[in-house]
Amino acid sequence: MIMNLQELQKQALQLPISDRWQLVQTLLESLQRETSFKLKKGNLSRLRGIAKNTETSSEDAETDYINYLTQKYQ
Repeated sequence: MIMNLQELQKQALQLPISDRWQLVQTLLESLQRETSFKLKKGNLSRLRGIAKNTETSSEDAETDYINYLTQKYQ
């Protein structure tokens, strides 16, 4: 039997308060795990190259850029 959200909410509200707190805690932990993984992955990709030395030769910069593009599109 597949339950829709409204049915699930109705049943959850009929649980004893200790069970509802347990359900809330379980759901929050699940959301934290999923969102923290996505945020970490996204943050790292946006920070790529932020600490590079600005005093590089044009040849080094070109090599670095080629390496960056190669890794990005593998």
